[in-house]
Amino acid sequence: MGLSSSSSALQTPLNALASLPEWIGERFGSERHQLPLFIPVAFGAGIGLWYALPSRPEWIAVICLLLALALGAVLVADNLAMRAMAAGSALAAAGLALAWWEASSQNTVTLEREVFGAAFEAEVLAVETLPARDRTRILIAPVSTGSLKLPEGLKTRVSVRRAPATLSVGDRVQGRFTLSPPPGPIHPGGYHFARRAWFEGIGATGYALGEVEIVYEAPPLDGAAARLKAFRERLTARLQDQIGGAAGGIGAALVTGDRGGIPDETSEAMRDSGLAHLIAISGLHIGVVVGGTLWLVKALLVRWEWFALRADARLAASLVAAVAGIAYTLVAGAGVPTIRACIAVLIVLLGLGLGREALSLRLVAAGATLILLWQPHLLLSPSFQLSFAAVTGIVALYQSPAGRRWREPSADGKDWPARLTAGAAALLATGLAAEAAIAPVALFHFGKVGLYGALANLIAIPLTSFAIIPLLILSLFADLLGVGVPLFAALKFVLGMLIGLAEWTASLPGSVASVPAIPPAGFVLMVMGGLWLCLWQDRWRLGGVIPFAAGILVAGAAPQPDLFVGPEGTHLAYRSKEGLAFLRNGAGSYVRDMWGGAAGSSRDRRLEDLDSANCSRDACVLRLSHGGRPWHVLATRSRHLIDRSDLEPLCRTSDIVVSDRWLPSWCRARWLVLDRESLRTYGAVSIDLDRGAVRSAALEDGMHPWAREQRAATPANGPEKD
Repeated sequence: MGLSSSSSALQTPLNALASLPEWIGERFGSERHQLPLFIPVAFGAGIGLWYALPSRPEWIAVICLLLALALGAVLVADNLAMRAMAAGSALAAAGLALAWWEASSQNTVTLEREVFGAAFEAEVLAVETLPARDRTRILIAPVSTGSLKLPEGLKTRVSVRRAPATLSVGDRVQGRFTLSPPPGPIHPGGYHFARRAWFEGIGATGYALGEVEIVYEAPPLDGAAARLKAFRERLTARLQDQIGGAAGGIGAALVTGDRGGIPDETSEAMRDSGLAHLIAISGLHIGVVVGGTLWLVKALLVRWEWFALRADARLAASLVAAVAGIAYTLVAGAGVPTIRACIAVLIVLLGLGLGREALSLRLVAAGATLILLWQPHLLLSPSFQLSFAAVTGIVALYQSPAGRRWREPSADGKDWPARLTAGAAALLATGLAAEAAIAPVALFHFGKVGLYGALANLIAIPLTSFAIIPLLILSLFADLLGVGVPLFAALKFVLGMLIGLAEWTASLPGSVASVPAIPPAGFVLMVMGGLWLCLWQDRWRLGGVIPFAAGILVAGAAPQPDLFVGPEGTHLAYRSKEGLAFLRNGAGSYVRDMWGGAAGSSRDRRLEDLDSANCSRDACVLRLSHGGRPWHVLATRSRHLIDRSDLEPLCRTSDIVVSDRWLPSWCRARWLVLDRESLRTYGAVSIDLDRGAVRSAALEDGMHPWAREQRAATPANGPEKD
């Protein structure tokens, strides 16, 4: 009897497991219409794999594995689920291969070593004025370097404090410059400028020492591109001058995409309040311009009886709106986020012109696929992830049963209070859906998210859509007629309202939620769960809650680093209970913000104020206890020579030595030495003392083309006990 009962109990889960493939096949069959939505998901997964895997053998192995999986699924395909698996594996392999090809085909020439105070001539390739920072950023190509040896074809971006007012593209300038290779992340997993620079063709960055002089003025550029550039520059200056202040900077940003006139404190308030997306030209702005044009043209054409009887007013209005969207994209500088938004809006217009639904997840998926085919590296861009996360969340809500109820007109057309209430509820729900969708992305990339962003956007989005952008358009047209002053004054007032809303929201208690850095595994799980919830329609979509919750658990349980070391060894910080403690008082706001975001703390103090620190003018010694063992950390913090008789005993009794200088061979720690030479291999480093684990930004880059040369291995064992 007992044996029979045990056998029956065992048979139940075995039967359930045996029927699982059939059940999955049924689910796929019932939602076959949703499967095209996963094309960009599978393709993007392959792109992400190429960036996540460090070496060429792994890239090849994964491509072969994915193709083998696709072939195997085709050979045994007996239901739609297996065919979908075959297609998904093939798409992932294609995404990995395309990402590899894109990165390898870049012709970026990179500077190998720092160059200090070098005098040379260069051709100006691009000019970006930053009036709010009182400087100009230019892209130059050295053309006459004398005895200085610079790589041929090098393009470098430099910051100039006193640039000539007439500086323009094509000029030849001379000056003294300090250059360095594009910097990698300030901490492992952080913002990777070197990777971005690789795809933008920038091989060095730096700054000018003193003035930059024009030695040759290029003749005025001919052609449509030159005229468009000159028009954008005049338009930016006009808006900044006529509106003035931070409002003028935001006004120019909304029209030409130039954010150089926005003060840093205003940008920070916009970020902390969740309104930063309003000053980055994206789908909202192009949607307002295109939607307004579509509505106006269609309203005029349907009232033109001759045209309405002979042509499709909706199609004609869609064509005019498409032209308006493309024109706005060009005036706004045709940046990648703007082009991405324009593509998405053009797809929507195509659907409208063909009589299809204006908003659908298929259109969103088509836009994402086109962009990833065009430039696969944009998958890693926060702006790509934020915009598509928000749009996907909003459209998924729009197509849900609740969204359909909001879209249906009231049975009683006179019940305007009910319709107004429903509209307000729909607007609030839309804001909440967008905030929920972008929260994982914002937390992963920036370590913080505005808690009141949905409420602030509830006011700011209508204000921008129905007041600011229309006023900008009317002001510019009125300015052509010489009567734009009153409208510019009204525009300054409305933009001031937007800035005031951002500053007030950012000042509220607990307005910003900060968390320690989220590991990639946790982020990927949350993205997978969110996509599963949004892209399916049947009840099994609720299964997406499981990976999403798992991602939250992984993020919450992830070990946090105790020490941060900058890529040059100049800066070090220890994560104490009171926040980050910095080795040097001169750590700039960028280092403090990046490390504070990674540690989930906005508080910082001096390392020498810790009870566990013993600091002099030249060095600090930290005596810590982590993971059940003592740790001794030595860090130099000056350029002064330290006598060997003083330094050698400290090195010998330290587990970790950090310095921004080249340390002699006799300065050897018991576990890890991070001096200028070794940091050329490691890049920025973070150390988890509890586990004795080291993360290296450069070693994580592996064999990717923008990676540092690797000449050492990361230590695998903890320090010796005293």
